[in-house]
Amino acid sequence: MTTPAQATDIVFTRHPARRGLAWLAQSWAMFSRARLPWLVLISLYYMILLLVNVVPIVGQLVWPLLKPVFAVGLLAAAWGQERGGTPGPADLFRGFKSNVRALLPLGVVFVAGVALAALSTSLVDGGMFLGLVAGEEEPSLESLSNARLQAGLLFGALVALPVTLALWFAPALIVFQDAGPRAALGASLRAALANWRPLTVYALGVIVFGVLAPLLAGQTLLMLMPSETMLAVVRFLLLAYGLMFAATLHVSDYVSYRDVFHSGETLAPIGPGARR
Repeated sequence: MTTPAQATDIVFTRHPARRGLAWLAQSWAMFSRARLPWLVLISLYYMILLLVNVVPIVGQLVWPLLKPVFAVGLLAAAWGQERGGTPGPADLFRGFKSNVRALLPLGVVFVAGVALAALSTSLVDGGMFLGLVAGEEEPSLESLSNARLQAGLLFGALVALPVTLALWFAPALIVFQDAGPRAALGASLRAALANWRPLTVYALGVIVFGVLAPLLAGQTLLMLMPSETMLAVVRFLLLAYGLMFAATLHVSDYVSYRDVFHSGETLAPIGPGARR
């Protein structure tokens, strides 16, 4: 395979807004066909995240750098499932066997983007957010509801948006299309901007189905049957649903990439229960 020299060498498809919800629906369908394997894989992923973050200072620096490498493992699991395989724990480490040198710079870009976005909030809120992060001020309902702080967070999110879009498809482009870091970041940014409509609908879908709907359902159950037992049940259900939705979002990284960069390609039918 010839390595794309520039971002403009990588072809992508521009989709209508409705594709954003289709990505979520297709991802949920893929997850539903292999619920237990995906839950095991995602649980292992978050367990590793927790263990790495336990290491003082070093863990908080290392994890963001390795995040794109682990992202490739989840992409590989979805790629394999689409071709008849079953996601497994070994998939999570496939990124360490392919293009690690190209993936690590993505982690550097991620860290730099987050740092820049965090620092930029002080231009609006006068350093309130940075003070909370540094522990100089205890978080409270009053401080978190402060209009300047919220405006600063919004500004920081806008600053982080270009980096977010540049990283959206970049790991997949590196592992599946052998792109270099610069070409992958550039192509991802171009494709994401061209597909801003479906990405916006996708983001709204995540907010509705990942945050608002489960919280509303939980509150309704507690209003209908208020008790300590029901509170425990609701917490368990929200945790279970959150884990399943998180798995769906990781699958959607692959589904959206394939639809944007390989639209119309056909595959052999998926064999239920087949393994690679």
